[in-house]
Amino acid sequence: MHIDYLMFDRYHIWHPYTSMTNPLPSYPVISALGYELILSNGRRLVDGMSSWWAAIHGYNHPVINQAMNDQISRMSHVMFGGITHYPAIELCQRLVALTPSGLDCVFLSDSGSVAVEVAMKMALQYWQARGKPRHKFLALRQGYHGDTFGAMSVSDPDNSMHQLYQDYLPKHLFVNSLQRRFGEIWRDGDELELSRIIAANHAYLTAVILEPIVQGAGGMYFYHPNYLKIARKLCDQYELLLIADEIATGFGRTGEWFACNHAGISPDIICLGKALTGGTMTLSATLTCRNVAETISKGDAGCFMHGPTFMGNPLACAAANASISLLEDESWRTRVDTIATQLRTGLLPLVNNKHVRDVRILGAIGVVETKLPIAISALQSWFVNQGVWIRPFSRYIYLMPPYIIDSEAMQRLLCAISSALNCEKFFVTPDKY
Repeated sequence: MHIDYLMFDRYHIWHPYTSMTNPLPSYPVISALGYELILSNGRRLVDGMSSWWAAIHGYNHPVINQAMNDQISRMSHVMFGGITHYPAIELCQRLVALTPSGLDCVFLSDSGSVAVEVAMKMALQYWQARGKPRHKFLALRQGYHGDTFGAMSVSDPDNSMHQLYQDYLPKHLFVNSLQRRFGEIWRDGDELELSRIIAANHAYLTAVILEPIVQGAGGMYFYHPNYLKIARKLCDQYELLLIADEIATGFGRTGEWFACNHAGISPDIICLGKALTGGTMTLSATLTCRNVAETISKGDAGCFMHGPTFMGNPLACAAANASISLLEDESWRTRVDTIATQLRTGLLPLVNNKHVRDVRILGAIGVVETKLPIAISALQSWFVNQGVWIRPFSRYIYLMPPYIIDSEAMQRLLCAISSALNCEKFFVTPDKY
């Protein structure tokens, strides 16, 4: 890519979570195919991130490309107000069939953060329609739900990337994240804090919102499924809504279609995004049960008060239908199991490295938590020179590769992480804080 373009990018374009005065480097990608990103200098990088967990089938998949080409030849977009179309109908039919039972009503929107906003507005309007307005949510610490204001307000209030905005956000209730890990033996009493807070505040609560099983950007922590079961029972006991944010975990990433399936529960509202279109286009969905939808619709407003301009975008729906078709034969389970086996073999021994605090693996997710913060720019550059694309943050080096990745490419990712942990320069010592 011409140097002038990169200079313009550096001085004029704001990238996610980076500075305009001292930006992190951006590497010019000119194409992507399968599990590889191709840079402008010809270097090919094995993608360990699935483009922030979305490109589960890799890049330029012929089935998804064909579906999008067929759709764009008919129409790329029409408004969804007063109009419907087959790609949206087919997608919603599939989502109702695939998601946990009882989630029968689908609201389509543009991004994961908006899906969370929609879920929160559904919960608020539900209680308004019942004549019992409530405005407080209960969420888990170390949680992350997106970058819009409602989503930020239910993300971790003290240790998240949103701490800067706390004075502007509504104040909600938070419970400490469960420390009983996925795969450990459950101990009765692990749920006591959750039970106590709900019992004391249920008359004021709108809903409980959480990331089921996997807390993503808030710390990449995997908690015990029994906690999710108990959250469901407590919400039933106190007539509260349970919102499951499955934006990062949906469509097989944890080894189940949805993370809620690990606990065998159905939420009242579920949020989907990221992998919904196989990482090709931005699209999200918020599904709820018939009772919530009809209660809202029978309220004073007479409808749900939300309507994105690009709601139900036909091109995005066509991509989503193609992506789900690729998953429907369930062969993804074998691929995810194979990835999980390689992650365990390659990452678990790293717990003995002096820089490592913990290693966690679930499905096609592998996390190495370091003791010290990571020198992001330096490590990112080193990974690129090793021919891999791994995007660490804070104290977490993690992998969420495309399901189509082969064993040799996985080994390159794992070797790169193992080698990096032996380099002192990639860790920020206390005197450099």
